[in-house]
Amino acid sequence: MLPDQVVTEICAAVDSGFARQVEFTQALVSIPSLRGQEATAQDLMADAMRERGLDVDKWKLDVDELKELSGFSPVTTSYDQAFNVVGTYRPTREQGRSLIFNGHVDVVPTGSAGRWRFGPFQPKIDGKWLYGRGSGDMKSGLAATLFAFDAVRNSGYTPQGRVHFQSVVEEESTGNGTLACLQRGYRADAAFIPEPSGELFTRGEVGLIWARVTVKGDPEHASGFIGVGTNAIEKAMALWPHIKALEAKWNERKSEVPLYCDHPFPVRVNIGEIHGGEWTSSVPASAALNVRVGLMPGFTQEEVRRELEDAVRNAGRGDPYLSNNPPAIEYFGHMSAGYFVKNAEVPEDILRRAHAKITGTRMREVVTSASSDTRYFNLYQDTWGVNYGPTVEKAHGFDERVDLESVKRVTKIMALFLAEWCGLSDDRTQASVEDEEPGRVAPRC
Repeated sequence: MLPDQVVTEICAAVDSGFARQVEFTQALVSIPSLRGQEATAQDLMADAMRERGLDVDKWKLDVDELKELSGFSPVTTSYDQAFNVVGTYRPTREQGRSLIFNGHVDVVPTGSAGRWRFGPFQPKIDGKWLYGRGSGDMKSGLAATLFAFDAVRNSGYTPQGRVHFQSVVEEESTGNGTLACLQRGYRADAAFIPEPSGELFTRGEVGLIWARVTVKGDPEHASGFIGVGTNAIEKAMALWPHIKALEAKWNERKSEVPLYCDHPFPVRVNIGEIHGGEWTSSVPASAALNVRVGLMPGFTQEEVRRELEDAVRNAGRGDPYLSNNPPAIEYFGHMSAGYFVKNAEVPEDILRRAHAKITGTRMREVVTSASSDTRYFNLYQDTWGVNYGPTVEKAHGFDERVDLESVKRVTKIMALFLAEWCGLSDDRTQASVEDEEPGRVAPRC
């Protein structure tokens, strides 16, 4: 464990730097880094890394380099502006364990800006809350990784292990940004992803599938004065109840996954987009439903896709038109598996101690109905990866906001985790920082 003095000094450094941390987070939130528009936010992250003396690696994602890798998700959009940034700290003598901090700059669409209390990209503070798209998911956590590192060094200590700071794109739509970091060769003994978890240790996450169900109609003049045709939108919407029914079926299976037995609703089937028609006075020639499907750990993408395809096929058989013009299903974006964190007693104990020191409470864990890039480390790199981050409200909704008090606590916890995991040298004495006797608990700060 870290000596009490070290804990106190690092916590004090987080406190003294927190105003700058919030200011930097606001600058990051103010950049509308929607899918395909992340480059400016990545420039800001790269500059922040250079200011800290990190070796900066910035590159454009190449689908051809990724498409044969495990964990790849199919791409239907341009990667012309899809840049990753990794900043690396290397100690003079690498004596400690290595660490990856990972976070994403891409954000989801905002909806009508007029329905926000403040503008979605006008980050405002009200009480303990910072508002803005991406404030919680997950720019506050991403910024905190750099300031946790600052706190360690500003306290007079140097990490003894190598540290990579990964700022990635594509988390919200595929996960290919983090996959590109694996492909580029970045490895470490542990990975810390501060997605907003409400200061809970994420034991497991579901997988995701994005599917597009397309129906072709028979277009005619909407008046029907020659023929009525077949309305593709109406036919597509008739399929939706059959797709939605899978949700209840899949949730009934949670008893087969012990850690999800007590979760109230692990699998969600969501219709996120509807596209169809070209002209108000024409019977639509085509319509598409974009659907997000969750799958619990232990269930494969292949079997979930098969059940989805069977549901659409069976729904079409009862319709004279659809039975002769069957809907098509294609997969785009997310194609990910669920995971559990296993065999990670040492890093979990370090995180548990850090949480207890800062919050004064026992760390609780959760399995979630959401997904994050944490899966890549646990499934494809054989690396302990943890999702642990601040408290957020209305993520992906209007008035998304993050609890700044929670952000400060999480920053301290990440700094203490970094210090104990990687080990420290005291720059003032050039000596290694020795652990306290096992069993001692440092005071809260």
